[in-house]
Amino acid sequence: ELEDEYEAISLQYEGFKFSVQNDSLLYKLENERAKVLRLQEELRMTKASDQAEIKRLKDELSTLRKVLRSYIHQIDSLNRLNEELRAENQQITRQYKETSRTLTQVSQEKEELSEKVSLAAQLVATNIAVKAVNNRGREQSRLSRSSQFVVSFTIARNITAEPGERTIYVRLMAPDGTVLSKSPSHTFPYENREILYSMRRIVEYGGEEIPVTLYWDIEEYLMPGTFKADIFADGHHIGTHSFTMEE
Repeated sequence: ELEDEYEAISLQYEGFKFSVQNDSLLYKLENERAKVLRLQEELRMTKASDQAEIKRLKDELSTLRKVLRSYIHQIDSLNRLNEELRAENQQITRQYKETSRTLTQVSQEKEELSEKVSLAAQLVATNIAVKAVNNRGREQSRLSRSSQFVVSFTIARNITAEPGERTIYVRLMAPDGTVLSKSPSHTFPYENREILYSMRRIVEYGGEEIPVTLYWDIEEYLMPGTFKADIFADGHHIGTHSFTMEE
């Protein structure tokens, strides 16, 4: 019977090896199990008539049970602590993810607001008109009688736009897609590249509407058809207008 009890307690110590991750406690358990194995060996060597030795071994068994109960309590405490730490870690992870999502959302909203403010601050060209005139300033419908294109428009009122000096660019495009320009060096930045302009004008903008007129001297042969005038400012396309000329 005593040998069975030692075997049972030995198996209990052996079983704890797989549930304990604390190195210090595992070391103590290994020592106690070694003690159990040693006592088991002593029990096998003890004669049934040796009552004094059997009593000593029973006392040792009682002590081992107390130690085992103490270790069970420590293991339970550690397991509870691990569960609490695991739950706390999961909560922290959830909070971190929620905070990250919130920060991402705030960043996106800030970016969207910035884009809206930037869009609201853009200049807009209105009342765009293009006409061809002869040397006397009279409007013409035929290219053969025209010496100049006159491009006029109004920069609309915009109190959200930053006041100051602005460079306005106009691109005149012929029916064949050619951009009219006096020099290949007449370029300006637009959408990460340099593009040709036909005319430009520097204006002082204070938030109120301002009229702008630019002139293009016709010095080249132009095919009849539909022409296009595009207006740019601050890196943005702010207006467009098409017009048709006869030969």
